[in-house]
Amino acid sequence: MKSDSIAQLKARVNQFVAERDWAQFHSPKNLAMAMIVEAGEVVEHFQWMSEEESRHLDAEKKEQVGQELSDTLIYLLRIAEVCGIDLIDAAHKKIDLNAKKYPVDKAKGSYAKYTQYE
Repeated sequence: MKSDSIAQLKARVNQFVAERDWAQFHSPKNLAMAMIVEAGEVVEHFQWMSEEESRHLDAEKKEQVGQELSDTLIYLLRIAEVCGIDLIDAAHKKIDLNAKKYPVDKAKGSYAKYTQYE
């Protein structure tokens, strides 16, 4: 069964974990460490590519990167679950905060950090 929403995916991940009795190993610390390992594996695929090459992955490389991104997402969902964080709500709040820190008139087309604005 494929999931097409975060809630459905989270439920599927939670079921997968419950069936294997893995929740006992899923402390926020352990999950965060595992997520970073997987994020590092994403980076590994791009390590020696040029910027242009990284924008045009072949089918095999795209599949490999997708696997690592999926691992990262699954751990992210588990951390949120264990910590009782609504990721969608948290993401909306973060975008609102970033909109204040990076107003369009100062941030458009710039990579400068908000602390560098005059």
